[in-house]
Amino acid sequence: MKKFLVLGILFALPITAYLFFASGKNNFARLPVLTENVKDISSFKTDSKESISFQDHISVVAFFGSDLEKIKGNTFNLDKKILEKYYSFDDFQFVLVLPEEARQETNEYIQSFEKITESSEWRIAYASPEEISEVFQSFQTTHKLDSESHTPYVFIVDKDGNLRGRDDDEDYGELYGYDSRDVAELNNKMNDDVKVILAEYRLALKRNNSERKK
Repeated sequence: MKKFLVLGILFALPITAYLFFASGKNNFARLPVLTENVKDISSFKTDSKESISFQDHISVVAFFGSDLEKIKGNTFNLDKKILEKYYSFDDFQFVLVLPEEARQETNEYIQSFEKITESSEWRIAYASPEEISEVFQSFQTTHKLDSESHTPYVFIVDKDGNLRGRDDDEDYGELYGYDSRDVAELNNKMNDDVKVILAEYRLALKRNNSERKK
């Protein structure tokens, strides 16, 4: 009897915990909004006729500047720890915001990654340093761009154009962006947060579909 009792508790406890969290008014799986309505990039130039927008997409956004050679390691870290897991998700996109002067280098940059990643999935927007600065400033973060329009930090922007992150991070308090140089931060923090926001939208989609069927 004791063995069956122990097995019953072990089986029931995880289910009870899940039901407790899932039934809360503010579902535990929700990534805080840190900045509302960041400036969109739909007016920026691209390599195709299609514009790029934050609206209706879950975007990982990188401002990697004009010297692409020096951030190959950062991009590799980001791709292997985050991006390659999520390319197949609907509405997910990786957006590189680059100065126009980097445009000639971009094809070589992408080709250098073709054998190790799905670099064809990257979406690249070009603009002047002033325009890039306007977008970056709208994020209202604690980070800064350098003279080449570069920062090693990458950001999560939701479908409504809001910057998402952590407002109670154990190390930083408010975590606006994730350091692409730091594999541990990408793996332990950013990966968790991307999972959370994707789960959040999937849950919302299921709820909407259920309500339509009623």
